[in-house]
Amino acid sequence: MLDENRRPFMVVVVVLAVVLIVIGGVVLFRGGGSETTLTVQSIPNDLTLKLDGHEIPANGEVKIKAGTHTLEGSRRGFQSYTQTFTSGSDRLSYKMFLYANSAEGREWAKNNPEQQREAEAEAGRRYDEVQARLKQKYPILSQLPYVGDGFQATYTKSKSDPTNPEAISIVIEVFGPQGRTKALQWIKGYGWDIDTLDIIWTTGK
Repeated sequence: MLDENRRPFMVVVVVLAVVLIVIGGVVLFRGGGSETTLTVQSIPNDLTLKLDGHEIPANGEVKIKAGTHTLEGSRRGFQSYTQTFTSGSDRLSYKMFLYANSAEGREWAKNNPEQQREAEAEAGRRYDEVQARLKQKYPILSQLPYVGDGFQATYTKSKSDPTNPEAISIVIEVFGPQGRTKALQWIKGYGWDIDTLDIIWTTGK
């Protein structure tokens, strides 16, 4: 009778042990740390979206761990785009909008005008955001273009960091023997640090 009473107890113990092992395995597989939700909206809505190299749905929600992650969007006929971001415990949302760079992509845009308009609006918003960050990073932009005594100042994409969309070079074209000196006086007069500016000097005719 004692053995018969112990048998159900042992079965329960074994089942509990298996459950704990499975749960432990899942936690170990998923790793520790806080978790949050990333909501993604993509245009085109049938693009291929990868998170840290693993394909995920182009639209919807996905659970991610806190840390640095990389989103990659690609589709034939469109320019691919990669975005790196850092997540914490707060919910995140991201719009992965690609822009047509071939006849196939432009044909898709023609056949999907609503999505195309949304992509264009997003492009405008992103442009404004980049310009705002550039003006904060480079106060000199508020004065460009500028024509001074013997020089002209404009800007272009960074010569030292050409792949960074938020880095610029200041182009100063000198027209006379005093042009360079006058340009440096102009820069110092506004309190800008010459050492922080990527300056391209050119000579005008």
